[in-house]
Amino acid sequence: MENTYSKFALVYDSLMDNIPYDDWTEYLISILKKNDINDGLVAELGCGTGNITERLSAAGYDMIGIDNSPEMLDIAQEKKAEANSQSLYLCQDMREFELYGTVKAVISLCDSINYITKPDDLLTVFKLVNNYLDPHGLFIFDFNTLHYYRDVVADSTIAEDREDLSFIWDNYFDEESRINELALSLFIREGCISDSDGNDSNSGDASDKNVEDDNLFRKYSELHLQRAYTLTEIKELIEKSGMEFVADFEAFTDEPSTEMSERIYVITREKGK
Repeated sequence: MENTYSKFALVYDSLMDNIPYDDWTEYLISILKKNDINDGLVAELGCGTGNITERLSAAGYDMIGIDNSPEMLDIAQEKKAEANSQSLYLCQDMREFELYGTVKAVISLCDSINYITKPDDLLTVFKLVNNYLDPHGLFIFDFNTLHYYRDVVADSTIAEDREDLSFIWDNYFDEESRINELALSLFIREGCISDSDGNDSNSGDASDKNVEDDNLFRKYSELHLQRAYTLTEIKELIEKSGMEFVADFEAFTDEPSTEMSERIYVITREKGK
């Protein structure tokens, strides 16, 4: 298996072209503004290719994007250059991230929290967030629920065939460990992506390449592991971290979450270190 988000990073935006990032950002900004955070430093954990980071930068926030995938951050840097933004990107693990000072808010979206598969590690993340928040600063994050993994995507296969790439997602959810295994198989047309050194993905010599053969696809495989957390567990970890739980919402609404929620937004606050 490739490392998580290695080759996937290079086609991530193509596969996620159905995600309404503008709407997601508008929803997030509404939460920030309701809590009087209209500008200033905001850090995003698990920023990926910078889709949310750069939109918040354009909205007037001083953004710090943090991710542990160099390949994802390479693409984020390209977006930064295109937008001529001042975003700062750091290649760091969420469980060990370091900032130069405190920030008004920390955000973590797109179920990045679920990738922290050990509760003790998630507690470490929450403690670090608390450490780097301004007094009464906000931490806003989302997570996929137990209901989502167990009842919606468990033991399912999702496949899609596109012109230059195809993919197969195989999901398996273990209810005892509450770990969701997502085996991703990518089939990418030769010449459509380059490796981190700017070379064509073909590992052979240039003389071996048939530039007229556009029907050659290469397969790449990755394994993604996520953990299903309950809201009760999340609240307990927030309390242990020293932060204050503020609210939870059904994703993209102002309504409290329910047992049938698939994605929950959580707002927490620094309450005095």
